Amino acid sequence: MRVVFAARPDGYQENRGTEMKKRLLTGLQPSGELTIGNYCGGIKQVVNYQDEYDTFLFVPDMHSITVPQDPDTLHRRVREIVGMYLACGVSGTENHIYVQSEILEHANLSWILECNSYMGEMSRMTQFKAKTEGKKEIGCGLFTYPILMAADILIYNANYVPTGADQKQHVELARNLAQRFNSKYGETFVVPEPLIPEVGAKIRDLLDPTKKMSKSAENPRASVFLTDPEKTIRKKIMGAVTDSGEGVVFDEENKPGVSNLLTIYASFSGCTIPEAEKHFEGARYGDLKKEVAEVLVVFLTDLQDRFAEIMKLGIVDETLDSGRDRARAIAAQTYDLARRRVGLGRV
Repeated sequence: MRVVFAARPDGYQENRGTEMKKRLLTGLQPSGELTIGNYCGGIKQVVNYQDEYDTFLFVPDMHSITVPQDPDTLHRRVREIVGMYLACGVSGTENHIYVQSEILEHANLSWILECNSYMGEMSRMTQFKAKTEGKKEIGCGLFTYPILMAADILIYNANYVPTGADQKQHVELARNLAQRFNSKYGETFVVPEPLIPEVGAKIRDLLDPTKKMSKSAENPRASVFLTDPEKTIRKKIMGAVTDSGEGVVFDEENKPGVSNLLTIYASFSGCTIPEAEKHFEGARYGDLKKEVAEVLVVFLTDLQDRFAEIMKLGIVDETLDSGRDRARAIAAQTYDLARRRVGLGRV
């Protein structure tokens, strides 16, 4: 689809015209092995949206170092996460896929936004409170990274950001900063909207279904990773927490464990939650677990084969080089306008 541009007197360009696709931006940190929750809540949404939106898909490695990381492991995971995106069906040619730290305008814009942010609004960020609870030494990056996240979004004038309910506050911050900057310095940024997926958005911890499944969970048995072998997948699902009573029904309040397994089954079998409930009518919890494990084994075995082939072909670096160059051109244009608006550099 051709993108039409309309020039402005100050040299800034923005997408115009009926032929334009709206922009969508998302990313997954390379700070741990990807889980089925990451697939359902993030990667799957990109696959579904990529024909509809001009998609910017980045690896936020700068966000990862807000907590200590092994450098060699981080380098490896940057490539692996992109390989997994491609294996899952994300197009490396139709989307802009790039590494955050390779485009310096992210950090430069973040500084401008920091200077237009307030301590009060940052201290109210719920994830900062959760991540620092009980810690004596807290890195400044944990406090300011939501501003960098806002820069990640605004630097490309993204219209939509797929997000879970726990991340919606970060999109709200990006909206507030965009509106504040536009009001103070003139129209510069698109004000983004959160895009919250429906089925599969809330894959829960297998051992504590009141929490979201996490790639950084303390107990690896709580998460199914996209690279888990068949034996491990079956063992984890069979060991998943269920609930008291009988009946395989979707009831997140009274049966969070069973509801989580039904969500996983629906997400990977292609059916709806009501269809899954009907399928398991009269079934025992053990029967539910066996079928959930089976659909995961079938899906993940095929995915792992594709991932291995992609990593052998060496197309990850080609994809990242192309995505970096295309994204950098857009980021440089947006940053140049923003820095001139606030008075930085020479006119």
